[in-house]
Amino acid sequence: MANKSLGDNRTRTSVSIFIVAGLCCFFYLLGSWQRSGVGKGDSIALAVTKSGENCNILPNINFETRHGGQAGSFDDSAREVKKFKPCRPRYTDHTPCQDQKRAMHFPRENMIYRERHCPPPEKKLHCLIPAPKGYVTPFPWPKSRDYVPYANAPYKSLTVEKAIQNWIQYEGNVFRFPGGGTQFPQGADKYIDQLASVIPIQNGTVRTALDTGCGVASWGAYLWKRNVIAMSFAPRDSHEAQVQFALERGVPAVIGVLGTVKMPYPSRAFDMAHCSRCLIPWGASDGILMMEVDRVLRPGGYWVLSGPPINWKTNYKAWQRPMEDLQEEQRKIEEIAKLLCWEKKSEKGETAIWQKRMDSDSCRSTQEDSEATLCKSTDPDDVWYNKMEACITPSKGNGDDEGLKPFPERLFAVPPRIANGLVSGVSVEAYLEDNKKWKKHLSAYKKINKLIDTGRYRNIMDMNSGLGGFAAALQSPKLWVMNVMPTIAEKNTLGVIYERGLIGIYHDWCEAFSTYPRTYDLIHAHGLFSLYKDK
Repeated sequence: MANKSLGDNRTRTSVSIFIVAGLCCFFYLLGSWQRSGVGKGDSIALAVTKSGENCNILPNINFETRHGGQAGSFDDSAREVKKFKPCRPRYTDHTPCQDQKRAMHFPRENMIYRERHCPPPEKKLHCLIPAPKGYVTPFPWPKSRDYVPYANAPYKSLTVEKAIQNWIQYEGNVFRFPGGGTQFPQGADKYIDQLASVIPIQNGTVRTALDTGCGVASWGAYLWKRNVIAMSFAPRDSHEAQVQFALERGVPAVIGVLGTVKMPYPSRAFDMAHCSRCLIPWGASDGILMMEVDRVLRPGGYWVLSGPPINWKTNYKAWQRPMEDLQEEQRKIEEIAKLLCWEKKSEKGETAIWQKRMDSDSCRSTQEDSEATLCKSTDPDDVWYNKMEACITPSKGNGDDEGLKPFPERLFAVPPRIANGLVSGVSVEAYLEDNKKWKKHLSAYKKINKLIDTGRYRNIMDMNSGLGGFAAALQSPKLWVMNVMPTIAEKNTLGVIYERGLIGIYHDWCEAFSTYPRTYDLIHAHGLFSLYKDK
């Protein structure tokens, strides 16, 4: 009996060891799979490649290269494939044109050192940027609005620096974003409700917004459910990774600053511009920064200023600034706003709201002793690396903005710039045909990659956006598209894209984009390599 009992114990022990070993192996493999970032989105790469081998989805779509040269004129097998090695781990969050060390070699006045400064060719990296240790696929929207995996952006400084303002909190292996901000510690929703009592946010009149000095972009994140899309920007500065957090959350954002160079957006693009304790000296340099906001603000659009110097009489002690300085700062802002023909709609608490008049040129002509200097440039959209000027961009004076439809109707309506013949070479018929083309193309894409519009891809980029047809065909509350207009494009149609209720930016693809690594889920390029051939 003793021998039998001993044998049973040995058998049970062997089975237990086998089970424990099996479970250990299983959880090790599961953990490796999760931490590697390979998962719902990344495991499809092979399947997409295989399904893409037969691309004859629609007979009128050509997936072949558009470069010159005859097929079969060279032997591909004889060519040596160049492989890029990984960069060193310290380059995990490398941003070539906003490098912190290089920035320190430029002047600090007017934020010049925080502007774009790209490396010379001999200092460009030719290696693959590595992901941080433990990187995982971001959470899907809307969970990503409130949670970001710690491993994806492992920076805790803001959790301490902005603790009482409810920007961000560290909880175990994730960051949580309660939705607060310096000017709205009780949450962005309540703050936006306050703005909506003055600004028609809910009816589609206000669709595109600009957030200057956005922090972690909670304002833009909470505008999304109200069908407003915000272009947020902030510099790469001591507030480490604020724009990176915004993009990891699934909120449109770029690295940028209001310094001396014009913003990379077209004139009359935004329905609303916003500054919440953004620390921008609006009244300085004859109001040049407010004039730049006026350039990109659509007639009838709104400018929101929260924080100093608004309500300085009550708050000067809390802000620890002399009362006289704050009073003079607000006086200058009010003076410049009047010069720009912005009408003050509200001042409540620490928030003031102005509205740009529909016909500001007519307004200025009636002002006595107006000191307004109008810009002489014939193209207000020629902005790439061009310096700001202390002058006011004249409106077209043809009422074209009055024909703008509310969103979502404006997405496929004929944009006023096209309807009024302001875009050379683009007729109404060409615009409508472009919309049809991209609906067909997107249908073909979805047959190849079935995860499009499932929620897996949140941050999408179109590297050569044209009239915005790809983004319009994709339109969904699950995603957004950064429409990039190459600076060498034959037709500058970024203004048209904004009139459709979409967002975008000018960029030269010979340089690095103003973002962090790993911030886009899907990148689309149409005609891009042909455009940059021989460049």
